[in-house]
Amino acid sequence: MANVSAKDRKKRSSPDRIRKSERRRQILLELKLRPHVRISELSDKFQVSTETVRRDFDALADDGLISRDHGGASAPAQGHYPSLDERTNAQIEERARIGRKAAELIKDGETVMIDSGSTTIQMARSLAYLGTQCTVITNSIPVAMTLGHGAPDVLLCPGQYLPAESALVGTETIEFLRRFHVDHCMIGASGLSEEGPSETVQGFAAVKRVMLRQAARGHLLIGSHKFGRKGLALVGALDELETVIVDDKPEGELLSALDGGNVTILIADRD
Repeated sequence: MANVSAKDRKKRSSPDRIRKSERRRQILLELKLRPHVRISELSDKFQVSTETVRRDFDALADDGLISRDHGGASAPAQGHYPSLDERTNAQIEERARIGRKAAELIKDGETVMIDSGSTTIQMARSLAYLGTQCTVITNSIPVAMTLGHGAPDVLLCPGQYLPAESALVGTETIEFLRRFHVDHCMIGASGLSEEGPSETVQGFAAVKRVMLRQAARGHLLIGSHKFGRKGLALVGALDELETVIVDDKPEGELLSALDGGNVTILIADRD
């Protein structure tokens, strides 16, 4: 067993320690206020061991929320990724077709998690049009608003608000989603490669992961223009998906990988 200092042992036994989810939320808040935080200072601040803070950093980095560096962490470097509004106004026909195909998978009485994205908004519109009597759990404000006046019952996640995405993310969102088990989840992604779907928007990968875990059947809605792309954070392996709903059939290595993962490919019909 590794040697543990008396200082770290005292921190571990402190009655004032905050729970893991709150600690990680505060780490993200610290990085909004300054560009870099150190393990040692957060260990003192939270009254936990340095190993505990390292595990926090590793978990947040895996979700694409921070960038790890020697002795600390910083906010992840972000290149320009189109905002929700920009994406919504591109490939409109393709997204609408995918959304309609996805909505047809949901039956009356079923439960579904829907994540934030331009294609999942199209799916919500089709679901509302069909009048499917279902229960929807979502972290997307546009999805909730689209469904709010229709047949589905809607539960909106709490969490940290991302204005550019009109979405909620973070530890509170994750904890809320873990309370439920659903029949389906409908997720989008920044890219789809042989490794699996991946995500570039900060905080989205973690939301998609937990939705996949909590759903009996996981469905990915994605346009063919994203085939072969890799986002910042991997969401999961291909075999975690039951269905990929696309506007055009994948080819080559991606098609082979989907077949190898026993993933059903549904191609949205053209009007």
